[in-house]
Amino acid sequence: MEYKKMSGRIYIRMNKGDEVIAGLQQVCQELKIKSATFQGIGACDQVIVGTYIPAKQEFLQHERNGMLEMVSLQGNIVTNDKEELVEHAHGMFSYLRQESGEMTYLGGHLLSAWVSYTAEIVLDIVEDGYIGQQFDPVTGINVWKLEGKS
Repeated sequence: MEYKKMSGRIYIRMNKGDEVIAGLQQVCQELKIKSATFQGIGACDQVIVGTYIPAKQEFLQHERNGMLEMVSLQGNIVTNDKEELVEHAHGMFSYLRQESGEMTYLGGHLLSAWVSYTAEIVLDIVEDGYIGQQFDPVTGINVWKLEGKS
């Protein structure tokens, strides 16, 4: 993985064998980034996405292996109350269904994605402060903690 900072953005190129979420976390830790958003494209050979099941408060996991085009990656990284980086990412992947020759798609909350060729990701840094995270008792999930007014 290589990255370069230019004008409040980090341009990241991930290589074969890199795990996307771990790579984003690593860049943020190395550069002491507390909050950012990101988007990207690439190719993966192993992906796990999840569908959140509110009644169970857990993710139903969907795993796919093989040649997967990462047609869309977007998300954010924020800092929780324990000063830990927490990511929230969604991804959409396409693949060729061998038996029918049809293009098929898999998308959802990104749990992990392993790069097979390359991934190109742009990380936009929150430069004047940071976005936190807090538990929302109404929805039962962690949400952005936005303090102060802009």
